[in-house]
Amino acid sequence: MPARDFFHSLQRIGPVQIGTHRGSRTGRTRYVAACTAENCGWSADYASRTAAALAARTHRCRVA
Repeated sequence: MPARDFFHSLQRIGPVQIGTHRGSRTGRTRYVAACTAENCGWSADYASRTAAALAARTHRCRVA
């Protein structure tokens, strides 16, 4: 059986990638913004794509 595809509708803003997924407890659509820069480790979960996009635009990696 193939692995389940958890994220879809991926969008990239700079080093941050935004993906859509279903919340595990509520089943509602949620949006995750995660930085793909090496050793950054920043990610956050949002209720709207607009909030995730704003976080992606304002994210600054602390990794030099």
